[in-house]
Parts: sequence; structure tokens; C-alpha cells
Amino acid sequence: MASTLTSQKYVNIYTEANPNPNSLKFVLNDMIVDEGNDYDFANEEAAANSPLAKNLFGFPGVERVFLMNNFVTITKRPDLEWIEIAPPIKQYIKEYFEAGKQALSSSTEREDAIKDSDSEPVKKIKSLLDEYVRPSVEGDGGAITFKSLSEDGIVTVELRGSCSGCPSSTLTLKAGIENLLTRSVPEVKQVVAQGM
Repeated sequence: MASTLTSQKYVNIYTEANPNPNSLKFVLNDMIVDEGNDYDFANEEAAANSPLAKNLFGFPGVERVFLMNNFVTITKRPDLEWIEIAPPIKQYIKEYFEAGKQALSSSTEREDAIKDSDSEPVKKIKSLLDEYVRPSVEGDGGAITFKSLSEDGIVTVELRGSCSGCPSSTLTLKAGIENLLTRSVPEVKQVVAQGM
């Protein structure tokens, strides 16, 4: 008598707090989007490309959903407590991926990847962000994207995920990122952020 074994995908998931008290990082044991790419959804309408994010907006108090590598960062309304809403969200994410579903309908390349057409200062800025800033920001459940370098030396970056609206983002931006870039790239005079 032959027995039939079914292949069941097991997903381990745990949560990590980060500097933004209204955001919580749900970390999985497997990649959910292509490494280095991130997807930030500020509302349900913006989540058209992600069935996962679209469904997460159906949970009470979910205000923002961010997907990157092997984690989902959820930002909630300030009047709700994580102890109330995190367990059902965690269970939903676990079951979603155990069912073999994909986080995105389609993926795209990271918009701030280093390009041959970039100027030398922009290449250096992107390289510094990739090497020194991005790993730390990702560890806190967020992402940083280079947007522009103006003629007068102002670098604009976008902070997403848990960094969006985080009380410590301004300190990180000025004391960390601006300090690194102004010391390493002579053309940089100031760093400002979108999404704060």
C-alpha cells in the first residue's frame, strides 16, 4: 500500500519592534519580494499590485503596508495597541504564504539603482546609501531611496516603511545620513527627505 505525501509549505514568522512605535515588522523565514526591491503602500488604492497589501488594509487600524526582502512592515493608527491587532495580522500573513500565494502581482526594478548615466557624485551617493545606510534602515523595517541631487548640493531622499512618520527619522537624517554624505561627497551640502 503506497502512501501519498503532500507538500506543505511551513512559514515561520516573528515580529520585531522598531523606533517607530506605530510600526511593527513581521519577519518571515523566506524572501517575499526580490532582494533589494521594496514596495510602500500608503493606502489600499496604492496596493493594486499587491493582493497581500490590499488584504492587510482590511484589518482594523492598518494605515500603511511596506514589503521588502523577507518582511512586511505595518503602520497602524496611533490610538490602537499592537497587542490587540498584531496576532490576527501575523496569522493572516502566515496562512497567506503557506497557501503559496505571491506578495505581488508583478515586480519592478529598484528605481534608485546605480546607472551608467548617473553623474559621479550621484553614483557615490547611491553607493554610500547602499553600503552604510540601507542595511540599518532595513533593520528597522524601512527603506531609503535616493531621489535627486540639486545644483546647489541638496540631496533629496525618500524614507518609507517604518521610517515614514517615525519620530527618530529627523535625527537619523541629519546626524547620520547628512553627516555621512557631506563628509564623503564634496558636492553635498544638505540632505532633505520626502515621506517624513
